[in-house]
Amino acid sequence: MTELDQIRFNESNIQLKSNLVKGSILPEKAIELDRTITIQGDTIIEGAVYAYKLEIQQGDSEIRGAVFVQVELYINSGAKGEITFKKSVGSANSIVSRALNCNLTFHSDINAKSVTLYNAFVAGSIYADEVVLQNCVVIGGVFATQSIDLTNSIIGTFNSQSVKIAQQIWLLLPSAFSIEKIVTIPGTKVYNLSLADLGSLYKGAPPALNSGKIQMNLDTDEVKTTLTNDEVQKTLRSYTVVGKVLAADLLDFDKFQNHFLLTAASLGTQLYKNYDLGVDEKGEPIPMTFDKIRSFFFQILHGTIDVAEIDGKFNISDIVANFN
Repeated sequence: MTELDQIRFNESNIQLKSNLVKGSILPEKAIELDRTITIQGDTIIEGAVYAYKLEIQQGDSEIRGAVFVQVELYINSGAKGEITFKKSVGSANSIVSRALNCNLTFHSDINAKSVTLYNAFVAGSIYADEVVLQNCVVIGGVFATQSIDLTNSIIGTFNSQSVKIAQQIWLLLPSAFSIEKIVTIPGTKVYNLSLADLGSLYKGAPPALNSGKIQMNLDTDEVKTTLTNDEVQKTLRSYTVVGKVLAADLLDFDKFQNHFLLTAASLGTQLYKNYDLGVDEKGEPIPMTFDKIRSFFFQILHGTIDVAEIDGKFNISDIVANFN
């Protein structure tokens, strides 16, 4: 990024290009509540942002404070470079990015009525009425009151009224939930990474024995629960591998260091001290940084890092021996 110029402003519409904003962009008068902000690229805003509409046309752009928009946060489909939001992002209406050639990163939660993201990394969770994700990684959960549409993405878990999935979906936690039965495009596969040795894969070391991804069957792995009270009856569907995870825990499988990776990613800007994953084969410390974790999960998503399927076999005598 080139040397940026500081800027002061009071216009109703703000355009930023190669600017460093040393502070927040917040309305001071009623007329500024309808202010539109356009970031044309190569811009850093160090404080919080409020806008009627916020458009980012190009990277490299970074907003280090919280963001709230009244109508829409929109990222141009032709945007390139790095676009980063360091803190939580909210909208009273929509957050949209269909950009295929930029690295879009949210270090915290997203909250909006409608969220559509392509090729994005979200360290927190997404809360919305409707969510559409394609080629995304969400370390937390995706929670939608109405619908979720997932295509080729890694997410922690999900919960929604209706869910549609396509291509490959990877879950980081043992269970996910929906009210209606999940709709799948033919050929779709769902994998659970609860028992994958992510720590070893991150270090480039061979994964632990009997670790790996679990392919889920949305028919046999569905657990239907009916919740009732005096007035309402609701059916909740849980898609879970928790039985397999519990069996593995009895065999002392909780040594994959997965929690280090997920916690380090979800801490975002609060990660002031790196977790220790030991040393590599050359005796060098293995760095655990946000950018490296982001790259690691996208390598899994794109197939650069191969996660083998778990064998899934264990002997009951091994379980009994652990209690002796």
